[in-house]
Amino acid sequence: MKILQLCHKIPYPPVDGGCIAINNITMGLLSAGHQVKVVAVSTPKHPVNMAALPADYVTDTGLETVFIDTTPRFFPALKALLQNKSYHVTRFISKEMTKKLTSVLQKETFDIVQLESVFVAPYIPVIRQYSNARIVLRTHNIEHQIWERMVQHAKNPLRKLGLSVLARKLKQYELSLFGKVDGFMAISAPDYQYFHEQFPKTHGTVIPFGVDVDRYEPEEDYIPSDEPELFHIGSMNWLPNVEGVEWFLDEVWDKILAKFPEVTFTIAGHNIPDSLKHPTAANVRVEEDVPDANEFMLAHDIMVVPLLSGSGVRVKIIEAMALGKTVITTTVGAEGIDAKDGVQLLIANTPEEFVTALEKCIKTPDLCKIIGENAREFIQLHHNSEVISRRIVDFYTALSQN
Repeated sequence: MKILQLCHKIPYPPVDGGCIAINNITMGLLSAGHQVKVVAVSTPKHPVNMAALPADYVTDTGLETVFIDTTPRFFPALKALLQNKSYHVTRFISKEMTKKLTSVLQKETFDIVQLESVFVAPYIPVIRQYSNARIVLRTHNIEHQIWERMVQHAKNPLRKLGLSVLARKLKQYELSLFGKVDGFMAISAPDYQYFHEQFPKTHGTVIPFGVDVDRYEPEEDYIPSDEPELFHIGSMNWLPNVEGVEWFLDEVWDKILAKFPEVTFTIAGHNIPDSLKHPTAANVRVEEDVPDANEFMLAHDIMVVPLLSGSGVRVKIIEAMALGKTVITTTVGAEGIDAKDGVQLLIANTPEEFVTALEKCIKTPDLCKIIGENAREFIQLHHNSEVISRRIVDFYTALSQN
């Protein structure tokens, strides 16, 4: 089977959750013996340096990129508003990408064109014009839901109004796509259910985020610390991550220190904003661009993911679980991961619940070890990339026969 992956950002190197999710599908399909071509948007936020990419990756994927300046600007945003369009999406529309896709589709024939997110969906008409391939939308999140949740937590009235407009336009566009594609692959069961209830005639399936479990080796004979080192790692140019960490520092951290003054909290990730680079709170450290995320997680004890908004699946949670780490997260953070509270992770939604969850870990030292072991077993069973690749191909095959 021959697949064209159209990506809204360069998937390699896999530096954040979205890149990892895209790249894992690419690698899984290639390993299963299928042909995959990657055409990706290069942006200021996710630039591409072709010279720095591994030669075998470029060769195996036939990688081609087009630069699009997606930097938010006032007048283009106003124009999109006046035209009743989603500015989130119009930023990714480019004549150069249209030319690139036209050229690729005229030269090669594909069985499947997989759209990685709604942001490359504007190119559906080009695909329909030059290809008979089935078009599959990979929904990494319910995109508009992320922004709706941010509206709920926004305190500034003007910010709330602006976010409301953006969320509404994005929702209109996102939901309009399901009559234009042949199928969709949701990253989680809740996301699938949401779309399926509204578009029952559009073929869909759940394809969770998968990992090569062998690449995640837990620490042998792990013994939780009496003074655990909490950590958060993620892409910090994603607003829900910043929002959650700021809330944790403002509303939760002092309560933790009042009860456990020796506990530390380390924030790591790409593009950490100025508001978090120099924390004034006690026992809080910041590490930008850690060279190896797995080594960083193994060097600390408990992962904290205080997500208030967002959608889809948090990739870093799955990676931490694969490493046998205990994760404390909110209900939103755990969405799409069918793990049980107190068994494979811990759920906390309020400052008091975060303190209680941490207290359990400190007062019951074996709890972290047990939860970590359960977490890794859960990932082996439910998020194994080899099994997931087979499910993707089965879905492609069924779609092609309809």
